[in-house]
Amino acid sequence: MNRLKIFTTRSIYHEETMKRYLYCLIGFLIVFLQGCKSTAKGGGHEAHEGEIKVQLTAYTSQYEVFGETDPLVADRECTLLAHFTRLSDFKPVVVRKASLSLTVDGETVEATTSRPLRPGICQFAFMPKTAGKGRMTISIDTDRTDRITIDDLTVHPSEEVAHRAESAAQPQLLAVTFTKEKSWKVDFATDRPQVGAFGEVIKTFAQIQSAQGDEVIVTAKADGMVNFSGEQVLEGKSLTAGQGIFSISGGGLAENNMGVRFAEAQNNFERAQTEYKRAKDLAKDRIVSEKDLLTAKTEYENTRAAYDNLKGNFIAAGQVVTAPITGFIKQVFVKNGQFVTAGQAIVTVSQNRKLLLRADVRQKFAAKLGSIVSATIRTLHDNRSYTLEELNGKILSYGHSVNPDNYLVPINVQIDNLGHLLPGGFVEIRFKTAGGSSTLSVPDTAILEEQGNCFVFVQLNPEQFEKREIRIGDGDGLRTEVLAGLTRSDRVVTKGAIWVKLAESSGALDPHAGHVH
Repeated sequence: MNRLKIFTTRSIYHEETMKRYLYCLIGFLIVFLQGCKSTAKGGGHEAHEGEIKVQLTAYTSQYEVFGETDPLVADRECTLLAHFTRLSDFKPVVVRKASLSLTVDGETVEATTSRPLRPGICQFAFMPKTAGKGRMTISIDTDRTDRITIDDLTVHPSEEVAHRAESAAQPQLLAVTFTKEKSWKVDFATDRPQVGAFGEVIKTFAQIQSAQGDEVIVTAKADGMVNFSGEQVLEGKSLTAGQGIFSISGGGLAENNMGVRFAEAQNNFERAQTEYKRAKDLAKDRIVSEKDLLTAKTEYENTRAAYDNLKGNFIAAGQVVTAPITGFIKQVFVKNGQFVTAGQAIVTVSQNRKLLLRADVRQKFAAKLGSIVSATIRTLHDNRSYTLEELNGKILSYGHSVNPDNYLVPINVQIDNLGHLLPGGFVEIRFKTAGGSSTLSVPDTAILEEQGNCFVFVQLNPEQFEKREIRIGDGDGLRTEVLAGLTRSDRVVTKGAIWVKLAESSGALDPHAGHVH
């Protein structure tokens, strides 16, 4: 019984081991066949072993041109694959027709393509006639004709010379490949670092408030009961100037009844008016003295002033209150039917076109507040950043004394409301001061962080990028100064750096990951 159990156990173990070996063998064959298939594909931008490609890059004010070809050799046909990209949005250029000319030592060869292979991609076939330094000119027809020139091209006398010369100029092995077709499909851009003075940045938070003159508090002009109009009086409801909001009635009140006061004023005015007219008629016949006539006139004018004041603001039912400006109801302070006194706030009407940002900064920045030249405002609910100029903003004032409650220095900034900023909320604001030495800066979207270190992707050519560590300084919310790691001539990925990083990871898994046109 024990022998049978041992034999059975060993048989099961042997069977499982064979299954594992078989699975490993199948996996190895799959990987091997995929590698052979990738090698057999060819035609991609990534050069395989022993294959040399020459990359050509040129920029105009509107376009980026990136081409790839075999080394240029005299009396040997070459094929140039050219990519045309708009610099405004880094999307492919719709080319109707394109032509190429190569001039070496005064001798020119030309090539023309009537239609692109794909949007933004054209292929040219040509044969250089003379070895030496040359100039290539590419003309593209879109809505107009544009010419792009590439200087200092070398046409080699033989393939051996070309191989030796171009081998040293190949992209670095550690370069990250991110093809133009991929970059056209995502939000992608490259640019050179910005050179200029980068002043100190003061970072703080600000509360959003309504600007002075942009909202009005509507108050009661007399004691009485609040009666809202037929339409609902709710916060956020739109109003036009002169539109009735509510009325205040004294009906049912034993004291300070506006209806009674209005009736008394009207009766007093009518009585004084009759007495004055009668006194004027009698004064003509000298029946009434000048003194009595003057007394009647004074009584008449006093009662008329009181009556006109009530008549302009009240009706028999009470006071009618209208919207003083066009806007919306920001806040309602009372309820329908509530008793209010004269001067009590009823509603706040706001236009919400101008906003006031109230910020507080530490005392150590007090001496630098006068040198603030701009600011960057970042909303907390959607994490979007705006410059002060984009919001038509300006610095209204800054404190010359500290706040007694928290010992901070206040700063007031006025901006236009884009429609999604709500009074009472908060934003992050970074004040940028003038001065400072000239330095390089890049957009915040260009910087990636890994384990506390900052990196950017520097363009070697429009499809090859080098990951480079940089040392950063202050940031204004949109751009960050670079203290080390970049030069003025470097061109970095400013949008879509995360896609290049993903391409770096995928390229590490598949060294022949390329694309086929």
